[in-house]
Amino acid sequence: MSRKHKKRLARILIAALLLGVIAFLPIGEKIKAVLYLLPYLIVGWDVLWKAVRNIVHGQVFDENFLMSLATVGAFALGDYIEAAAVMLFYQIGELFQSIAVGKSRKSIASLMDIRPDSATLLRDGEELKVSPDEVQKGEIVLVRAGEKIPLDGIVLEGTTTVNTAALTGESLPVDIAAGDRVVSGSINLSGVITLKTESVYSESTVAKILNLVENSAAKKAKTENFITRFAKYYTPIVVVSAVLLAVLPPLISGGEWADWLHRALIFLVVSCPCALVISVPLSFFGGIGGASKRGILIKGANYTEVLAKTGTVVFDKTGTLTKGTFKVTAIHPESMSKAELLDIAAAAESYSNHPIAESIIAAHNGHIDRSRIGNVTEHTGMGVEAVIDGRVIFAGNGRLMELAGADLHDCHIAGTVIHIAEGKNYLGHIVISDEIKPNSKAAIAELKALGITKTVMLTGDRREIGEAVGKELGLDEVHAELLPDGKVKAVEKLIDKKAPLAFVGDGINDAPVLARADIGIAMGGMGSDAAIEAADVVLMDDEPLKLPEAIKIARKTMRIVWQNIIFALSVKAVVLVLGALGIAGMWLAIFADVGVTVLAILNAMRAMR
Repeated sequence: MSRKHKKRLARILIAALLLGVIAFLPIGEKIKAVLYLLPYLIVGWDVLWKAVRNIVHGQVFDENFLMSLATVGAFALGDYIEAAAVMLFYQIGELFQSIAVGKSRKSIASLMDIRPDSATLLRDGEELKVSPDEVQKGEIVLVRAGEKIPLDGIVLEGTTTVNTAALTGESLPVDIAAGDRVVSGSINLSGVITLKTESVYSESTVAKILNLVENSAAKKAKTENFITRFAKYYTPIVVVSAVLLAVLPPLISGGEWADWLHRALIFLVVSCPCALVISVPLSFFGGIGGASKRGILIKGANYTEVLAKTGTVVFDKTGTLTKGTFKVTAIHPESMSKAELLDIAAAAESYSNHPIAESIIAAHNGHIDRSRIGNVTEHTGMGVEAVIDGRVIFAGNGRLMELAGADLHDCHIAGTVIHIAEGKNYLGHIVISDEIKPNSKAAIAELKALGITKTVMLTGDRREIGEAVGKELGLDEVHAELLPDGKVKAVEKLIDKKAPLAFVGDGINDAPVLARADIGIAMGGMGSDAAIEAADVVLMDDEPLKLPEAIKIARKTMRIVWQNIIFALSVKAVVLVLGALGIAGMWLAIFADVGVTVLAILNAMRAMR
């Protein structure tokens, strides 16, 4: 709990204790009236101050003004306990809301981890360590293994493997050779390369990602707090009605001024929106608390409301609908058994720590006798060449097969294909694919059962792989081969003003899209800090089925909120009429205020389950 929350809680506890002690003191009512001001001011001074400050700034009619006017009115009627208790309940509701909303989002400084600190510039045969901002378009930059690529450019010399996960979200490294394009923010995993820059740093991919997050966050449609919207119209109507009730009848009919003033003050006490200002945030707080127990973190009440209305759900692929880990999904030998082909491939890859090699070795799941393996040569960006049992084996992509002179066979299955050849003799191929999470298909089906009108997947992966995953999961649309700015544009096209759009992602590259969507949902357990900070909802255990569960919780919470709103306003409307007619006394007014509040709170507690 923050220091601010602790201070407010301390004020509430002190005021509640004083209220109880004063009520039982054997002293006169006049002295009690003075003493009751103490807990009232301890717990409500900030509300009174805000009301006065807002009046000075021309913002008269808000909940602070009405709370101040109603409680001062209660004091004027001699209901001192009522005045202090009403303010106490109001502050309890404010504390709940403050905790529910939580801290403001932290700075997106975590995104700065993808920004390269320096660039090695080649000028006149010398290496210069400079800031990426100092590199001009068309200059030559050297990037060693383990370094971040500082600017977008075309590779002039060298071959390597590049990790683009920070940008595309795809965890499988990409093989790079001369003539290929590389983007800033990627990590050079193996070889040394030189590249010719295509742009200055401010126009690079990594700079654009940072700008997208900042600018997209500003475009997000924000749901106004219900109480503020309600009070904007409710408060002035109530105050004007109370004034008219106190003045017009005596002027017109010649009635007792004291009697009509008494009715007007009862009118104000009844009209105090305590049941709403407490139960509405408490309902959201209960829903948020109940969701957190299920591993679903909703960052505020306004996001609960948007989540409940969601009509379109857009997913990132890798790490969201798939595991982001790779395994052998097919083995297609030419003239030997599958086990023999896998054994040869595993032996050839046994000295590599590349994700592809690790997945083949894991599928082999047996002892690899390295005494069989002779010289191993790694062809960067293509694969490996190894001498196994005296035979020269090539295992890698199509370019390696061209180098070996082997005539490869294409595969109809979507995935990364590893071809194996003995010299020019093609032996077959192995398909490696990203695993779909076990519950992804069930999550999509459940979303559709909840009435979600459209499910879409965005991915930086190849089109055939994306479409294969989309078809298997039953998604409505698939958009593939997208960089972060492409994902943002795709989301903007999908946004429908009639129903909010939710985007679900997990990587740094998803942060701009999470910020741009009506509601951003991050897979938090394995997701990046940047994605979690940019998101409005975090699924803490990366379980796709948590998404429909989160929507169910949000909808239940909103049902409870509207139940409380309708119940409170209905009771108050009846008692207001009775009070104006002189039928309802202060006790009925107190029930319409405190009693309705208690009932609304009890109903709000259901959201916690």
